[in-house]
Amino acid sequence: ITEAVAEEFQKLQPAVRVTVGISGTGGGFKKFSAGETDLSDASRTIKESERQACVANGVEFIEFKVAYDGLAVIVNPQNNWVDNLTVEQLKELWRPETTVKKWSDLNPKWPAQAIKLYGPGTDSGTFDYFTEAIVGKEKACRPDFTASEDDNVLVTGIAADKFALGYFGFAYYAENQSKLKLVAIDGGSGPVKPSSETVRGGKYQPLSRPLFIYVNTSSLSRPEVAEFVRFYLAQAEQLVSEVKYVPVTVDEARQNMQKFEEATQK
Repeated sequence: ITEAVAEEFQKLQPAVRVTVGISGTGGGFKKFSAGETDLSDASRTIKESERQACVANGVEFIEFKVAYDGLAVIVNPQNNWVDNLTVEQLKELWRPETTVKKWSDLNPKWPAQAIKLYGPGTDSGTFDYFTEAIVGKEKACRPDFTASEDDNVLVTGIAADKFALGYFGFAYYAENQSKLKLVAIDGGSGPVKPSSETVRGGKYQPLSRPLFIYVNTSSLSRPEVAEFVRFYLAQAEQLVSEVKYVPVTVDEARQNMQKFEEATQK
């Protein structure tokens, strides 16, 4: 999301260079709490230890919730035996040492046909998130699946194979739902299908989460940083959708802008 915002911002402000570095949320907070970065992206709220590191280094910050991440589990529309799966079944299907090869290995009532699996490439943040949420460890996954960073490849593969299953961002499913069938996931409270509402409301678990940016308050005294954050919040809805995430609610967007205005008027 931030890369997309930076790209659009630099078209309008070619004299400003926005550097977007890549790391996990924890690594980002290490740099942020040391005062090395102006903004930090995060797929969770800041931990107390990270907050204390900010205090120790005199870093004050503002938290903005900018999007939601929801992953959809997909099968072929001709699949008439699966409407929902439990997290346990998904884990059994995707874990590295799995013995599941056929649909009947997950449920003896299902076809004794090989499951053809599709998923994002192993360098993808979506892959990291899915494996951590479902298998319990980031990047822990069986190797025998068709991997692609191009969601179109995944859509085409699943749409062409009655026995296929895959996963990718919910927003991408929404764009291609005529060719695909959505599976409800039971995270312990009954089967739930992802939608903008269940993803935003946290009901679709464990495959939905809010995404944040943390802004160093002192950095906002620099006009280019303040303008970048203003642009980020103003353009978030459109750009978040374009890069296949779920936008925040109208109220949350309004609260973000209010927090920003209060911080820049001090």
